[in-house]
Amino acid sequence: MGDEEAMSAAAGGNARAAGYAPHPYVGGRTAALRALAAWRMRWPGAPRVIVLTGNPGSGRSRLLTGFLMMCDPEYRKQLPLDDLDPATVPPDLPAPAVPSPAGRTAAQLLWLLADHFELAAGRDEDVFTELAAREEPVTVVVPDVDEAGPVRAAEEAARVVREVLTPLAATETVQLLADVSRELAAELAGALPAGQVKVIDLDAPEWADPKGLVLHAETALDAAAGAPELPYTTDPAARRALAEALAARAAGSRLTVQLAVQSLLMQPEGFDPADASQLPTSVGEALDLHARRLGADPQTLRLILAPLAFAEGEGLPVQLLGTLASAVAGRDMSQDLADGMLLAAPFIQPVESSSDDDEDGTGEGAEAAAGDGRTLLRLMHPALAEEIRSGLPDVRDAQTRIAMALLEAVPQQDWAQADPYIRDHLAAHTLEAGLLPQLLTDPGLFAHADPVTLRAAIEAVPLEQLGAPARTYLRTAPLLTRSQAPATLRAAFLESAFVEDGLAPYAEALHTRGFRLPWRTLWSVPLAGVRAVTTGSVAVTGEDGTATSRPVAAFLVPEGTPGSRTLPDGASAPQDGAASADGTAAGEGAANGDGEAPAGGRTALLLHDLRAPEYVDADPAQVVQPSEEDRAAAPLGFSRGADYLRVWARDDRRMVAALVSDSPVTGVDLSPDGVLVVATEGGVTARQILVSAPAAPSVPAQRTGTADADASHGLEGDHS
Repeated sequence: MGDEEAMSAAAGGNARAAGYAPHPYVGGRTAALRALAAWRMRWPGAPRVIVLTGNPGSGRSRLLTGFLMMCDPEYRKQLPLDDLDPATVPPDLPAPAVPSPAGRTAAQLLWLLADHFELAAGRDEDVFTELAAREEPVTVVVPDVDEAGPVRAAEEAARVVREVLTPLAATETVQLLADVSRELAAELAGALPAGQVKVIDLDAPEWADPKGLVLHAETALDAAAGAPELPYTTDPAARRALAEALAARAAGSRLTVQLAVQSLLMQPEGFDPADASQLPTSVGEALDLHARRLGADPQTLRLILAPLAFAEGEGLPVQLLGTLASAVAGRDMSQDLADGMLLAAPFIQPVESSSDDDEDGTGEGAEAAAGDGRTLLRLMHPALAEEIRSGLPDVRDAQTRIAMALLEAVPQQDWAQADPYIRDHLAAHTLEAGLLPQLLTDPGLFAHADPVTLRAAIEAVPLEQLGAPARTYLRTAPLLTRSQAPATLRAAFLESAFVEDGLAPYAEALHTRGFRLPWRTLWSVPLAGVRAVTTGSVAVTGEDGTATSRPVAAFLVPEGTPGSRTLPDGASAPQDGAASADGTAAGEGAANGDGEAPAGGRTALLLHDLRAPEYVDADPAQVVQPSEEDRAAAPLGFSRGADYLRVWARDDRRMVAALVSDSPVTGVDLSPDGVLVVATEGGVTARQILVSAPAAPSVPAQRTGTADADASHGLEGDHS
């Protein structure tokens, strides 16, 4: 029997006595529903902020889902509202914003909210300022804060409370309802004046619902609702007696009752309803009693489920379960798994993967086929995972074994062939094992792993413990998440970042990892104040007196920049070469630097070799720029915006490179032989465009001020 049938209990307390029907999804919880309805209608004396909390398995998510059904104008049409206690029914208003934190970082959650309200915010703090300035109050419901973050061990839920919920709750125009753990509930409530916040702890006596728990169990046991026909499911008196016994033993835990019912209905053999010792008092007892009743060792059941207790993301691919169970147990678990899947069935939930593994849009390679539509497994409830982990002698050792097994499962240590789960979540396992810094040395992993997940894991490690490659990744990660770049483009961005940070061997390694990169970064200089760049050549005289032409890049810099030369009065400075895809002088978007000296100053130029990482000591007045004819005959052209560039093949207008910058572009030029020189606020970098590269994937449009936030994907629960 599924969770929905099990939780559809009848009403309780005063509502039942008055003849009101139960909420068809929640059942019971009348006191809590009344408080939530008063909050929604802003009843006089009702708090502006409600914090919903309780023990794991207390039914918080179920209660909130049932309440949101009545808050949605379309969904409430399907509910028998006239039959419900009027004090539990919120008014018919537009649906509240319901940004889901599940799997998201605090920054992602905040910008998801900003997108919903269409705020013109450029920084995190601007979101709260704009909400505070609204004339009409806004209603926000944040469910399942415990599930926040792409990496479990990174404790993202605490960041969500401190960086999103606390400032939201302090904003007078925001009416907030949040579902958080008991520890974080105290922190959130403590940040507000007492009259503005109410904590609803579903395990506290005033909010507990023992009658509803009995009816929950009774409904779950009812053969008329789908339970198999057994003496205690078909006989109303026997069913009621067993339901009361289950509720009395469960100490208010809906999850304990649910697991107990699923266990006995799935495998009724050996169950005596008159024996109270067979009824669990906790989630852990539900596991152990189930195993003993089926003649199995409880520890074996826990070892079978252990990999799922450590699973990240949506769940664990079924094909990895045996490998990881054996790793945790320290012995071959294949026979135990073959014999024990029915044993484990009441506690496992299969899900279909929603990951998109064709990262480059080509349909080629192992990634394209590795995870499309495959089956994942996860535990029925996070509290099960907590129980199983707490029963292991050494959680860090278990995670170490899991991490090593996952690493060994990467074919030839080629991340392009790795299972998507391993590629995206190995860092999370090594984080809890204390081994993440040792993993962060392979540039192939940096490029292939999901940047949101990998960044969250790395940020959980103290900076002083990270090596230079990991610090480069961390510096580049906001660009990777903001641009939503596929793996090949991520590799290209990282290749340039490694060169910028003096880690040339790591940049070169990316050219050997099977990526068809759109460029090779030749050099990078950390030079501030560059207002324009151009490519060209200067005549140089060798030691033998022979004059040769040397390709150079000329930077327009503030007068006095070390190594620069000031042009004589009347001399013209080289200009940005703004050759676009069709050979015209206009770029796409922002105009290039104008090459003019600042008011009251003179023009200074700094020369750098076009291909080698060294400056050139030559007279900048002698720089010869390519002619318009040379540029028009070149195989490549470019177009640009404020912080991005696209390089095109002139013959077929195929885009061969797409570049996004993490700071505004101040100057750019493309030499006739395909060297792209780009100046930003942080420095100048030269890249040789590799014309043989495949068509470059397009880069999504960038949103101002959201460098730390991945793109949002809508508001779950908001049906307006």
